[in-house]
This record gives sequence, C-alpha cells and structure tokens, in this order.
Amino acid sequence: MNSGADIILVVILLISLLSLASSRIVALVKLMALQGALVSFAPLTLLPDAPNGVAISFAAVMLTVKAVLIPWLLALALTKVAIKNETEPIIGYHASLAAGLVFMLFSVHLSGKLGLMLSDSHHTLALSTAFTTMACGLFLMMSRTKAITQVIGYLMLENGIYLTGATLTRQNHGHYIVEFGILLDLLVAVMLMGIIVNNISRAFDDMDTTQMENLRD
Repeated sequence: MNSGADIILVVILLISLLSLASSRIVALVKLMALQGALVSFAPLTLLPDAPNGVAISFAAVMLTVKAVLIPWLLALALTKVAIKNETEPIIGYHASLAAGLVFMLFSVHLSGKLGLMLSDSHHTLALSTAFTTMACGLFLMMSRTKAITQVIGYLMLENGIYLTGATLTRQNHGHYIVEFGILLDLLVAVMLMGIIVNNISRAFDDMDTTQMENLRD
C-alpha cells in the first residue's frame, strides 16, 4: 500500500471520528460528502495492479453519487426543515468520541487477526478504517434523535461496508456489478429518507424521531 492510500484511509478514519463529535448537521453533510469522495477513490489505491477503465469509470460514478448527488439531496432536505444542530443526542459528544476511539482500537485488533487469517497483513489499515467507519455509522444512527443525522449515520455505515468489500475483493473486478446494484439501492434509500424527513418535519415541526413515540391508534 502506497503513502497516498495511507493518507486517504487516515482521513476517512478521522472523518468518522469527527462526525461523532459534531453537533452541526450542515458540517456532518459536508463531512459525509468528503468521506464519500475519498471512499469512492480508495479502492483504486488498493488494487494490486494499475486501475483499468472499468475501475476508473465506476469510481467516477461513485464520486458523483456519494460526493455530489446524495449530499445535494441532504442539503435540499435541510432547506425544508428549520433545524441546524443535533441539540439533544442520546449519548453526549465527548462520550461518543470516546466510543469512537474504542471502536478504532477494537477494529485495529480485529483487522490484524483477519489479516493473519487471510495471509495478507498489508491491508490492515484499510480493514481497520472500514470496520471503524461501520461501527461509527451504526453508533451515530443509534445515539442521535434527529432523523437526518440518522440518515448520515446510515451513509457512513454504507461507506464502511463498501470499503470492506473493496479491501477484501480487490483482486476480483467482477464485484463492480454487485456494488453498482448496492449503490442504486443506496440512492433510492436516501431519496425515500428525504421524503420521510420532510413528512416528520411537517407532522411534528421537528425531526426528533423520539416524538413518534407519542403516536397512538
């Protein structure tokens, strides 16, 4: 793995940790756009050979969707709701950041074991970054009350899943077909989530999903 790949992976990891400590939803959207761009091109740096036209084209499609289209949809949803910050998280920001550091340490340990099992410890950083990103995304979904923040957590979780798949199947170019299908599912899911966020805001004048507990038959 070259130094360029190391830098990309480290920045992806830092974005995951920063997202846990950020209360500004606009900042979270920007962080997800940057992480999406880096995740789109990270597989090119993990390939054992020079990337071919298929790999470059797929990375360009991923970049368009993850770093442009999806953030634009999230920004559009934000313009329709009167909220800028995650004011009442279930778990505080300092505790969330501490949890992220624990996830990172556990991911380094787990990826080291997995690298030995696969007889390939060269990509330990890639696996630990992917596992940490998945854990942080899932944690963000569970520890925040605003629907749009939970959507961002879902996107982070998907970034980690994609990076894991790209690391473990970097020698198999046939996985692009499966990943493209997942990408389309992700885009549709974000569009549906945007509609749901808008409907929640109209019904409750807020995006706090805990208010849905007040619904009765």
